Amino acid sequence: MLVSDFDFDLPPELIAQQPPAERGGSRMLTLSRDSGACRDLCFQDLPELLQEGDVLVLNDSRVIPARLFGMRPATAGKVEVLLTEQVSDWEWRTLLRPARRMTIGQELAFAATDGGELLHATVAACGEFGERLLRFTPVADFFARLEILGHIPLPPYIRRPDQPLDRERYQTVFARRHGSVAAPTAGLHFTPGILERIRARGVHVTYLTLRVGLGTFQPVRVAEVSDIRLHAESYSLPAETALQVSRALSDGRRVVAAGTTTVRALEHCATIGSMEPHTGTTSIFLSPGYRFRVVGSLLTNFHLPQSTLLMLVSAFAGREKTLAAYRHAVQNGYHFFSYGDCMLIT
Repeated sequence: MLVSDFDFDLPPELIAQQPPAERGGSRMLTLSRDSGACRDLCFQDLPELLQEGDVLVLNDSRVIPARLFGMRPATAGKVEVLLTEQVSDWEWRTLLRPARRMTIGQELAFAATDGGELLHATVAACGEFGERLLRFTPVADFFARLEILGHIPLPPYIRRPDQPLDRERYQTVFARRHGSVAAPTAGLHFTPGILERIRARGVHVTYLTLRVGLGTFQPVRVAEVSDIRLHAESYSLPAETALQVSRALSDGRRVVAAGTTTVRALEHCATIGSMEPHTGTTSIFLSPGYRFRVVGSLLTNFHLPQSTLLMLVSAFAGREKTLAAYRHAVQNGYHFFSYGDCMLIT
């Protein structure tokens, strides 16, 4: 298959620039894997589409304010930093701007608006693809300082600076474990009230953690789908989730994954034959032809043309049915991407 086989026309005005007025107020398109039939519903309808005994799995990863603005003390030159992955207690893979001046040994300082320096780092290594390894000076409250200094790393298709509202709305209501640099966006639609309605129907709601990195969202730069390679992302499968999923599979009950990150974590565990509680990393890439072992239904937002996430959805529902559903969504004015509407594939 070619990457271009997953292209579609998307009017720019359908790319959501703001979250819905109320969390949970999005539209929801349902797609049948069997017939390809679509229905136009609202996310508020989700509880009634789930069944007693279903296991709904959510990604509880928390987005960190990963965009930093600092300076080079030696020259007072400005620098923008995007933290992409923590590799040790004090070392992070990052993207820097301007990158060409960021040589090994370059010192960086990050200060609050009152001028007080809160974080200090040094460029420790240069990567093959332009990334830099930053080594931060140890401090007792690194993430607390990051909350003061950092900005929410909105995706580039949201063409505005981050706002105070994004601190809440670019975060799921069940986010607990920090480390992601992008939100598991299918989870953004849930509210405590909707989750209670889901539980009241006899659905088991459980969680795993996959820390979303930039690799999931990087543009595809090859022509053949078979040449795509993803960066590894860390995940954790807790004991309760491992037990609930294993029992559901044994009983023939449905596992419903909220988001492509949840799908990747569950299917990775299945491919390595370990549905026991554990932590690890995954670079699994799911494209048409893959046989799903765990996930029986998928809730997901609408994804970028020619993206690996669209290929994952196409693997689950079929390429033709998926692209037909996307054409339906465009024709009916659905909003796309992180702050947009969602689709439930049954």
